[in-house]
Amino acid sequence: MAGSAVAGFSLAIALIAAIGAQNAFVLRQGLRREHVVPVVAVCAASDALLISLGIAGMGTATAEHPAVLTAVRWLGAAFLLGYAALAARRALRPGALSPADRPPAPLGATLLACLAFTYLNPHVYLDTVLLLGGVARQQPHHWVFGAGAALASAVWFTVLGVAAHRLAPVLARPAAWRLVDATVALVMVAVAVALLSG
Repeated sequence: MAGSAVAGFSLAIALIAAIGAQNAFVLRQGLRREHVVPVVAVCAASDALLISLGIAGMGTATAEHPAVLTAVRWLGAAFLLGYAALAARRALRPGALSPADRPPAPLGATLLACLAFTYLNPHVYLDTVLLLGGVARQQPHHWVFGAGAALASAVWFTVLGVAAHRLAPVLARPAAWRLVDATVALVMVAVAVALLSG
């Protein structure tokens, strides 16, 4: 059983640690020291839910209806391009670069954005429902494998949020925030292009 948990943890870390829209969003929230715990909780809980759905057999049902993933892909790309435009605008406005100069975003709006980054990204479904869920179903202890994968997600997002939180004072300079927002914009555009070309 321990081997299944370790296998689930290892595969999930390899998939989740790739730079993507969700990770960029968590990183930015951590650097801003804004609603980090709720954002990390939403990301980890969402991954656990999607992995569980994959183990329960949703991956097979999803694969039989590709139109659903196509619709999510287009919605996700539109959302990511819109967010990229906002990040690029922040990067180009020197007077609005320091996080201390900006009023904090409301918790509700932040969590809605987090949910959009999670559920409007087909890569999340491919990684959690189809891949992790599919591999788990081939394991003798598939729910233990899934628990290991869910733990990996929780650990990764916690480490990412905490590390960014600790780096916030170092990156408090306006030039650093211009770089952060420009990087976020580029990541969002790259993911959107990948979605549209996939």
